[in-house]
Formats: sequence, C-alpha cells, structure tokens
Amino acid sequence: MAGIVANLVIVEVDGPVAQNEICFIQHNEERLMAEVIKVVGVNAYVQVFESTRGVRIGSSVEFENHMLEVSLGPGILSRNYDGLQNDLDKMDGVFLKRGDYTDPLNRVDKWTFKPLAKVGDKVTAGDWLGEVMENSVPHKIMVPFKMDQRYELKSLVEAGDYTVDETIAVVVDEEGQDFPLTMVQKWPVKMAVRAYKDKPRPFKLLETGVRCIDTLNPITEGGTGFIPGPFGTGKTVLQHAISKQAEADVVIIAACGERANEVVEIFTEFPELDDPRTGRKLIERTTIIANTSNMPVAAREASVYTAMTLAEYYRSMGLKVLLMADSTSRWAQALREMSNRLEELPGPDAFPMDLSAVISNFYSRAGFVYLPNGSTGSITFIGTVSPAGGNLKEPVTEGTRKAARCFYGLSQARADSKRYPAIDPIDSYSKYLEYPEVMENLKKNVGEEWLADVIKAKDILLRGKEAMEQINILGDDGVPIAFHDRFWKSELIDFVILQQDAFDAIDASTPMERQKYMLSSVLGVADAEFKYKGFEDVSVFFKEVINIYKQMNYAEFESDDFKKHESALQELLKGRMN
Repeated sequence: MAGIVANLVIVEVDGPVAQNEICFIQHNEERLMAEVIKVVGVNAYVQVFESTRGVRIGSSVEFENHMLEVSLGPGILSRNYDGLQNDLDKMDGVFLKRGDYTDPLNRVDKWTFKPLAKVGDKVTAGDWLGEVMENSVPHKIMVPFKMDQRYELKSLVEAGDYTVDETIAVVVDEEGQDFPLTMVQKWPVKMAVRAYKDKPRPFKLLETGVRCIDTLNPITEGGTGFIPGPFGTGKTVLQHAISKQAEADVVIIAACGERANEVVEIFTEFPELDDPRTGRKLIERTTIIANTSNMPVAAREASVYTAMTLAEYYRSMGLKVLLMADSTSRWAQALREMSNRLEELPGPDAFPMDLSAVISNFYSRAGFVYLPNGSTGSITFIGTVSPAGGNLKEPVTEGTRKAARCFYGLSQARADSKRYPAIDPIDSYSKYLEYPEVMENLKKNVGEEWLADVIKAKDILLRGKEAMEQINILGDDGVPIAFHDRFWKSELIDFVILQQDAFDAIDASTPMERQKYMLSSVLGVADAEFKYKGFEDVSVFFKEVINIYKQMNYAEFESDDFKKHESALQELLKGRMN
C-alpha cells in the first residue's frame, strides 16, 4: 500500500490488475474487502468496503482475479443483505464487525428439486434445468450464464431433496469436457448479464393499485420511474404501497444510504405486511438490501448494483420483478465522495462529470425480456430521489429525469395539506403515454375512451389550478362563479381519484376496472352544469359530492353499500342540474 485517503487506498502492484477487480487488504487479523476503481501505471486505486481506521501504509494486498460478485441460488428471498450480500441475520451483535463476511446462502437445508430438462438436451447459458419452490415462487435452476457455448446435458438428477452445493447436472462441451453444475452460480454485479432474444416489446401496463399512478401516469411492466421529493412527503409509505400491491412476482428493496431509522422501519414493517396476491406475508417474496447512511461509502455504492443483479437473476426465471431503490441520492453522494477523493474534475454540485451517464447506464438494466425458451421476464425499476431542500433542479434529479420514463414528483404543499399520495398531478408525467404501443394496449385492455378521459382529467386539474390562482389574487367575490365551479371540479378529481388511504383495506388498492368506472363517473359530474345561489354555494355543494364519493371509495366495489352511496349521489346531482 502506497497511500490512504479515507476509504480510498492506493496500492502499488507487482502484476496485472483489472478494473473493478476485488482485493483484500490484510490488517492485523482482519481482511478488508476492496474494489479497484482506477489503474494508473503500477498504482491501483481501490475503494475499501470497510472503515480504514488503523490501516497503515505497507499493509499487504491480495488480488482475487474476479469482479465483485453475488452468490445466486435458492434461499435469497426473505433475506436481509448488506450491499456486499452479507446475510445480516447471521451477524452477531448490534454493530457490524469490520472484516466479518457471511455466506448469503444456506448450505445445509435441502430443496425439493423437480427436473425440467432431460438427458441429451442441448443447453446453453440461462436454460432451465429444473426448479425448486422458494416459498411460493418457482425458483429455476439454470445453466450458469458464463457458460455461453452449446452443451449436451449428460446427466440430471431425479426429483428429490438436495442441498445447493450438490451436483444436480453434468453437461459436456464439444471437446468432450465435463462440467458439473450445482444450484449455485456467481454473477458480477456491475456488468449486466444477458442471454435474451431480440423481439418487439409488448408494453403491458403494470398495475400498482395506486390511482394517481395507474390513472394519470401509468408505468409499464419492465418500465422505469422515479419518485423525487423532500423529506416528509410520504416516499416510504408510497414505496410500501407499490411493493405490496403491484403486479410483481418478486420484490427487491434496496435501502442505499437512507437513515438508519427508516431502514429499521423496513425491517420491522415488511415482515408484518400481508401479501394480497398470495395470502401469505409479503416478505416471503421480498429481498432487502440494506446499507444505511452511516455504513461505509463504498458498500453503499455497491448496494444498488447488488440489488439489480438479484433482480436480473429472477427475471431470467421468467418472473416479474419489482425493484425499489431508496434513495439513489445517497448512492450518487457515494459516487461524489469517491470522485472527489480521486481528485477528478467535478461537475455541478461537485458530482462526477459523468453522473448522468452512470445513472442512465444503471436504469437501462431494467426492462422486459424474451428468454431463449420463449418465456418473458421483466424488471420494473422505481427509484426515489431525496434532493436537498426539495430542489428538483439539482444534478441527481435532473440526471434521473433523463433516464427514467416516469416522473412522480412529490409536492411539499400537497403533503402539508395531507393530500396523499403527494404526487403532483401537474408536474408529474409518464412518457409511456406517448408510445403508440401503450396507447393501443390501453384502448384494448382498459377502454376505447380511456386515454381521452385521462387527458380530460389532466386538463380539468390544470384549469382548476389556474382558477385557484385567480381566486387567490382577486378574492372569492372578485371572480365569476364559473371560476369557483372550475376550481371545485378539479378538487373533485383530486379528492376522489388522486387521494388514497394506504391504511384502508379497500381504498389502499384500486383495480383498473374500478379506476375506469370512478374516473368516468367523476368526469360525468365535471361535464355537468349546476345551479348555484352564489360562490359560497359552490363549495357547499361540491363538499357534499366529494363526501359521498369518498364513502364509495371506502366501500367494496359494486356492493350494496357502494350502490347505496351512488344512489344518494344521483339524487343530490339531480336536484342541482340546470
């Protein structure tokens, strides 16, 4: 070792070293994991995944000749990992010990294996050999992705119980060399692993159950989106709601640099959440990658890549994966710290000059794929950004805006007025609504008039905001009654469609059929003309309408209670019609 700057260590090497190669620094009885991030001549600059306190120049460094990898196999779901895939539940004590690394997989338990291939089949990287049931998820055992040649399946074990390290198959290459395969394989985390067919994407809508997303700005299966917003605007609750209700087989949560108390909430609340899809606990199909803000910077930076690699692994099984990262701002801050220690030319706010490219490259790993056997898999990635002071013009938000297709901006004003989810309906958008394939899909699966209704609702919200500004400037009695009518019709859409109770058993999740019905009903009221005695009467009338609609939202769809409130609404509207 030739130099130390916080967790950046300069190593003078005496042999070939590769970018992103893993090495271990020997310090007393501890071996500290590090990663090569820059090579200049005989000097390798490595970022250490642990605290470097006490490390001195002259310590020996051993290079491993491989990149940062994760171990993949049955038993990943329901686990709590750190950014290096250490199993946090296997670690003793309150504080993590430096140099203490744990096995991410259970090597003792046996899994019930069911063959899917047969002896004599020609196989290659990513082909399915068999499956085991991991909780309620069919976990495919695949040919390792580094084996990209054509192989013949020489032997395959019969159905039965096996550990992850037992040989379950043997394949032979064209030269006649045998390769024994187990249920475990290793993937590098900073390199996308692909073996997919190139076909047109179908752009299927991913239902989240959150109305302000599904109705106004939908995200597609395999799509990308992000949720920026200041502290206290409800990012965590919104993430929980999407994770619980979205159409996904596997959920991966990456807590990359959030405050420790928020990460503890994930650990304590997720195991208690009921899964509406399976009737079991949500944690059974969830993996949590946790690196809090007080953990080493380098491990925080690695956590998002570890999470994405786990997502790619499950996508290769033909599953729908939902990846939530909270918060990519902390990940970007880790990039900034390492860039500054490398004395690189700083960009805006001292972030790396290539920050936008790094963010775009990471987001591009999500997507919808066709597997070689014709099955499909997807990673839908939704990140959250926590800009300092709620400034949505800062570099991380701007860089993410270029990469992600959906923008769900959280508004401090909406949060302060308890309008949750606090997604701003005016500033937020979904670029997928501009895709012809998405338009056709929505017309076919939701309704011919759906897109027109969504555009109309957005127009009413915008016109209502303009009317509110005029009322605030000129006063209630300084504008025509039409301005009050316009404003309250936008409030009707806001209260009935945009706002949602995440803690109510019925209102927490709204299927598309119900969203379509309610939007059509609300727009019918917005199109109608009513009689008013004065501007005060407008608010009184619409508050009554909103109250009935809210009761409908809390009632089971098309139940007697729902129909009772709907009849009361029709009576109220009939008495006010022009």
